Amino acid sequence: MKTMNIKKVLSVLLVMLAMVVTMAAPAFADEPASSEPATTQSAQAETEAEAADSSTFTTAAKAFASAIAVGLAAAGGAVAMGVLGAKSSEAIARQPEAEGKIRTSMMLTLVFIETAIIYALLVVILIIFVL
Repeated sequence: MKTMNIKKVLSVLLVMLAMVVTMAAPAFADEPASSEPATTQSAQAETEAEAADSSTFTTAAKAFASAIAVGLAAAGGAVAMGVLGAKSSEAIARQPEAEGKIRTSMMLTLVFIETAIIYALLVVILIIFVL
């Protein structure tokens, strides 16, 4: 029994760590601007090339972070919904007279799970278009 609790705690911590790393990726994607002014045309062209390269890297980091965030949210929601469906079916099989209450509770929980997934999607949209 204790091993099961340790596994649950470790899996929750691992998911939280993955989410933190995913959400922090755009923050580290952009390099600070250079404080030296460009004096020659070649230096200016070099600076523009570096800016374009940095922009491409930032876009790629945003896409990578967004894909991981939505993937984790969708996978977590799918697992939660599957477990909820299995447990509610099991509960209804054990107590058929409580079917209405079980089904109502199940639907409410499904709405909360789906809401969490939609919030993750909104965060990803903000990452892509605002940051």
